[in-house]
Amino acid sequence: MKFNTNTTTTAVQNYEGAKVFVMNPAMELYTAIVTWSLGDSFYEKNNKRMARVQELVAQNDPLFVAKLAVYARHKMYMRSAPLVLVTELAKLHPGGDIVARVTDRIIARADEITELLACYEILNGRTGPKKLNRLSKQIQKGLGAAFNRFDEYQFAKYNRPGAIKLRDALFLVHPKAKDDARQALFDKIANNTLQTPYTWETELSALGQVEYVNDEERAIAFRNKWEELIDSGKLGYMALLRNLRNVVEAGVSYAHIKKIGAILAAPEQVAKAKQFPFRYLAAYRELLQMDQPAADGVVGKVTRFFTSSKGYTGELLDVLEQAVQCSAANIAGFDHDTKVLLACDVSGSMTGTISAKSKIRLYDIGLILAMLLKSRCGYVEVGIFGDTWKTITVPRSNILGSVQQLYNRANEVGYATNAYLVLADLLANHVVMDKVMIFTDCQVWNSNATGESLPSLWDRYKRTVAPNAKLYIFDLAGHGYAPLTLLQRDVHLLAGWSDKIFDVLAALDKGADALAEINSLEL
Repeated sequence: MKFNTNTTTTAVQNYEGAKVFVMNPAMELYTAIVTWSLGDSFYEKNNKRMARVQELVAQNDPLFVAKLAVYARHKMYMRSAPLVLVTELAKLHPGGDIVARVTDRIIARADEITELLACYEILNGRTGPKKLNRLSKQIQKGLGAAFNRFDEYQFAKYNRPGAIKLRDALFLVHPKAKDDARQALFDKIANNTLQTPYTWETELSALGQVEYVNDEERAIAFRNKWEELIDSGKLGYMALLRNLRNVVEAGVSYAHIKKIGAILAAPEQVAKAKQFPFRYLAAYRELLQMDQPAADGVVGKVTRFFTSSKGYTGELLDVLEQAVQCSAANIAGFDHDTKVLLACDVSGSMTGTISAKSKIRLYDIGLILAMLLKSRCGYVEVGIFGDTWKTITVPRSNILGSVQQLYNRANEVGYATNAYLVLADLLANHVVMDKVMIFTDCQVWNSNATGESLPSLWDRYKRTVAPNAKLYIFDLAGHGYAPLTLLQRDVHLLAGWSDKIFDVLAALDKGADALAEINSLEL
């Protein structure tokens, strides 16, 4: 099935009243899913996005929906959105085994078993003591397969309090054990006798219950515990990334700082960890804010009694830069003969955080994706736009530092979404670019009411300056509209927050459509 044919035909208005084009159901579902953290956005409440996704699932081929769920989980690193797709798919297609197969594929962590059941409960409006007594047989089959994949440590690690506990899930799914050892493990889940896992959460929680002679003794105990956790090799990549500031403030030794650096910057560890690029940015900013008191956490409250490792912060900033460069290593990029312009939307609607608990803003996503690509290009110019458009020179290799530099200058261009100024500048100065890339929420308009627009200026630019140029819209919000008609006039749209978005870019440059990566997946 070729989804990207006539992807935008009907003209409507976006949230700012500007003319935009409706995507076809496959493109709209793709953009909605890979940019969704199941939270409110600037223009769209979560319940409205949920309703739109439910309608789109019904309008799409079930095989495409299933493949999109797998793509979102394993390529775009989404956790919640794939569960929504599977739940909705089970409502519409109870027969066959497609739901069972995709359920098994998207359960990558033991806690996603209970998460899927909770999602199923909510989206099917189940309430009362027997709210999950009519589980989809296909989801039950897929979860049964998932139950046979995780070991005791993985089950125990995610055996957390919640509306649906792991034990509840076991009784509901009734998985058939693949062997006697597996049955013994299922019995442990049923009897709540799983061995307490050795994790940083359980270890620090236990340490927090101890009574200490004084706060200095307490601080030393936490320093020693962090060093023990680092030495154990059981402190996962994401845990290290998220706790860098806590580790530094705990005052761990330089030898342990080196161990952390060796893990975080190792190319094979970066590839295995599959982190969103913005995770590195979040850790980078936490270290930059070391002069400010920690917002929470036991360690941050006791550092005045013990010397921190703050003097090593610069080395860890370098480590994070190395790590994010590793994540960019497989991006195809473009050579010195290909002229690339990267334009980042820093308007007001891009300032919202991507979730209620995150400090990362939507325009941070655009900035870091742009800098990842810049690091792989020979000839590239970078700029930011809001009310105005401004080009800013930043180093090619310093990805996180460049993001921070652009972030600090975002207020210089104002808060409208005048993307048309990017092209107006190219036209005014007769600048030839081979590829113009705009990272945005696609709510572009003309706040100056001059009559110029992105579509009209792109037409003029193609006719008078750069007939072979291509325009790429990186949709970071997934509202379902494109500011230009796609495919015609060399205009392409792609979406997502992961560095894997550049696989789609590479496919587009080879003549494939934007959904080729999804359609190529096997279930």
